[in-house]
Amino acid sequence: MVEDCCCDYETVDSINEEVLHPILQELVTLPFFRYFKVKLWCDCPFWPDDGMCRLRDCSVCECPESEFPEPFKKPYNGLSPDNMICQEGKPQATVDRTLDTKVFKGWVETDNPWTYDDETDNAEMTYVNLQLNPERYTGYTGDSARRIWDSVYKENCPKYPSEELCQEKKALYKLISGLHSSISVHIAYDYLLDESANLWGHNLPLLYDRVLKYPERVQNLYFTYLFVLRAVTKAADYLEQAEYNTGNPEEDLKTQSLVKQLLYNPKLRSACPLPFDEAKLWQGENGPELKLEIQKQFRNISAIMDCVGCEKCRLWGKLQVLGLGTALKILFSVNGDNHLNQPLQLQRNEVIALVNLLNRLSESVNFVHEKGPSIEEVIKQQSSPTVKPVFLS
Repeated sequence: MVEDCCCDYETVDSINEEVLHPILQELVTLPFFRYFKVKLWCDCPFWPDDGMCRLRDCSVCECPESEFPEPFKKPYNGLSPDNMICQEGKPQATVDRTLDTKVFKGWVETDNPWTYDDETDNAEMTYVNLQLNPERYTGYTGDSARRIWDSVYKENCPKYPSEELCQEKKALYKLISGLHSSISVHIAYDYLLDESANLWGHNLPLLYDRVLKYPERVQNLYFTYLFVLRAVTKAADYLEQAEYNTGNPEEDLKTQSLVKQLLYNPKLRSACPLPFDEAKLWQGENGPELKLEIQKQFRNISAIMDCVGCEKCRLWGKLQVLGLGTALKILFSVNGDNHLNQPLQLQRNEVIALVNLLNRLSESVNFVHEKGPSIEEVIKQQSSPTVKPVFLS
């Protein structure tokens, strides 16, 4: 079994390869999930900026305004000005008076409590076509890159010795470690093997050195994948009813169909009905205080993304941290599946980040399963030089 989850490795590999990976691969190429709104130029709140990476592969190609979907440019038309005044400008304070079963009320412009960026600040945002800016090797290494991960782990997500940390803090560590593993897998998957010939391909020694020789990193990759998958399935009603409108009816219908296939696939529902059980967290008397503490830690982690010195790394760091923050919001900012203490409301950008993150994790799980021996062997074996050639062939 994947530690702290409700599925075994063999089932995860099988369901991912047969069902989820093909759906997600197609979904992220469609217009709705292709364009991500991001604040690329931000001052680092923790230390003086080193300046952006000057390598060619670090730069991000931004969308001209004519490219991204017209509906994305329209402001949110939710609460009336009078209603907003009545609620002191806080849409989350409004009582939902509807009695119907429609979960999705329209895309909202509310800030995510788990992330640092003000997602409602459209003035500083720019749209990026993710298909033109793949997550891959950029040449961003050395002290600057190391300082990012050191800050994430040391200040906000300390390595847990034995059982000293509570389950919730352990989960945060595993989520970040799993995300880190996934990013490393993508660098190894699409690596500049020969700069003079502009030759790109798989760097299998790097995949081994960064991820596969550490069983814990592989475990945490699977944990993060199942955690995010659980968030997506928990929000199934909302995501099914959401409006995937880009002004292209044919593509939008395709998007809606693929989303339903992702949410309600019978193979997934029978093999792994509950990928992760969030109900076991925050159970003690200190649960509410602990949640606020971990929420603050995750906000700090998201703020560190403004200190990434490579533009493309910053883009994918922000997207994936927002995706993880959205998963946390779905699982821990509302109570229960059907009787919500607080109705789930998501921004369009949060859903785009969540689905792209799930696709990134799905790709990583697929590549690790493909290139390594069976995952059970990776978990059981101790690191040794004699194992290494297995991953290089």
